[in-house]
Amino acid sequence: MKITRFLILTAVLLLIIADASAQCAMCQATAESSLDAGSSAAAGINKGVMYLFFMPWIIMGTIAYFWWREQKKAQQ
Repeated sequence: MKITRFLILTAVLLLIIADASAQCAMCQATAESSLDAGSSAAAGINKGVMYLFFMPWIIMGTIAYFWWREQKKAQQ
């Protein structure tokens, strides 16, 4: 029952995601102008995006690990 609710909620959230432009005007202009030049500005922007993407996952994974460990201790 819980898995079914989770799958339905996930499917609904994936279907209603709106297309958004998440860059500020300066970041977008820098990224577009540095595509042809091959400068390090594009690499820096990419690293920043990856940092912002992975940090919530790392935090959630850490919390989940500690919760799982406590649950396992409580069962023993």
